[in-house]
Amino acid sequence: MEPSACLFRLRWRDHESRVAGWTDNGGALMEAVILILALLFVAFVAAGVYVSVKAVGAAKRSVDRTITQARRTVEDTTLRAKSFGQVGVAGELAQLRLSLRTSMKATQEALHAGVAEDASLSESIGLFERLSAHGHELDDDLKRLEREPDKARVAELLPELRERTERVTHATDSLRWAARDRAQRFADDDLASLSAQIEVESGALRHWATAPEADAAAGADGAAADRADAADTADAARRSAAGPEAITARDPRRQTTYPWQKAARPEGTV
Repeated sequence: MEPSACLFRLRWRDHESRVAGWTDNGGALMEAVILILALLFVAFVAAGVYVSVKAVGAAKRSVDRTITQARRTVEDTTLRAKSFGQVGVAGELAQLRLSLRTSMKATQEALHAGVAEDASLSESIGLFERLSAHGHELDDDLKRLEREPDKARVAELLPELRERTERVTHATDSLRWAARDRAQRFADDDLASLSAQIEVESGALRHWATAPEADAAAGADGAAADRADAADTADAARRSAAGPEAITARDPRRQTTYPWQKAARPEGTV
């Protein structure tokens, strides 16, 4: 066999081995790309499912909240109509429920609105939640007694129910007004501090007019004081140079006569 044929075969084998290596590397690379694309697809699907679940949950909570608010509004309207339109035990129970629910709702809204600006109200919210348990229990008792056929028994329980309602509403009103007073105090302090800062800034902005005006006023006061001192000195010098003033006698011809005075007689007349 010729040497050139052997060399050609060796080179051809090297080329085949290189092609085989490239083919193996390309297959592994394609597998990695396919795996990455599959993982990205799975991640996108999972993210889509998570977002969809969250959106559905938020929509469901919003619908439940809307339904609850609508039911509460209808019930409050019904209680208000009963408290004004009915007399006796039914009207008293409706009035107690209405006052209890109104106080609890107002306090809840005030505390949750103020906790965003004042973190110390979180403890007050905890106390209100504990108080809400008693309020819901009392509201359930009042609602159950509205359907009680024995009105005489309900009338006997009214003083106790009225006292419980007053205790709960007094506690809720105390929390609500304390939170409002605290917010008003903070607002007043902030307004006072802001007003003081604005006065200082206003004075600093008018620095070109404040200093000349003050200097001019001080100069005018000094000049007036100097003129007054000079006038006093001149008057004193004039009086000292003129000496003591002479006392002049009264002129008899210029003397004023009055009708009741007698005329003077010349000498030698009787």
